[in-house]
Amino acid sequence: MAYKLVCIDVDGTLLNNKHKITKRTKEILLKAHKLGIHIVISTGRIYTDAEYYSDLIGVKSPVIASNGAFIKERNNNEVIYKDVLGESLSLELLKIFHKHRINPYFCTPYKFYYGNIMFKLFNVATKILGGRSNKIDIEYVYSWKRWQKVLYKEKDNIVKCEIIYRNPSLINELRKELKNIKELEIVDSSKYNIEITRKGISKGKAVAMLASFYNLKREEIISIGDSENDLSMIEYAGMGIAMGNALDSVKRKADYITNSNDNDGVANAINRFVLENKF
Repeated sequence: MAYKLVCIDVDGTLLNNKHKITKRTKEILLKAHKLGIHIVISTGRIYTDAEYYSDLIGVKSPVIASNGAFIKERNNNEVIYKDVLGESLSLELLKIFHKHRINPYFCTPYKFYYGNIMFKLFNVATKILGGRSNKIDIEYVYSWKRWQKVLYKEKDNIVKCEIIYRNPSLINELRKELKNIKELEIVDSSKYNIEITRKGISKGKAVAMLASFYNLKREEIISIGDSENDLSMIEYAGMGIAMGNALDSVKRKADYITNSNDNDGVANAINRFVLENKF
């Protein structure tokens, strides 16, 4: 099968545990891209963050951001798809977080609003340690009233909400309450966070949209990931690939398990199923 579209998760997949893309991975992906294959970053991160990694590889393919709530073409900057939480749903979430004393994060494609001052310190520390070199537009929201103003101002742009926590057992009641809201899609991208979008949003749906956009068959698509939010695109693709470090639930659904993110799993998979099939 000649694959024409490759969708790749970022954290735990494209990036190794030092939060870097290896030289070999860059070379393999760029080589595939030069053969006319779309190399698509597909992530829960905001668009500007995802775009950075697409640029780092050196490709001009579309980007799937915020778990599929925002898809943008890189060649002509066309927004292929956008779905927002909206003001009323965002305010409903804010009330729940306030009740559970949880500091939320709300995202537009281009800006990251956070309610925990520790996030800024973490972000600065990550840059100093070399884990991140790109600049993201972030804003600390320090009060309930300020959150209300932000969510009104960004009502047409909030594509995702996220919470990050240390103790999963303290989140169980909150998770149950969130799942009772039928308008929400709730997934995990790690064991320490919950990502929230409008119902029906998923990486799998986003990949299907790109398939339609480019008039491709599912059999012509590869998806690679490691976490729960990658399951839908791994199941949709003709070749769904799980990383060696992926969750067991992801591995069970995959057609193939590659090496871990610390052992060039993405590069090895692309080399096997794309480059070796070309020559």
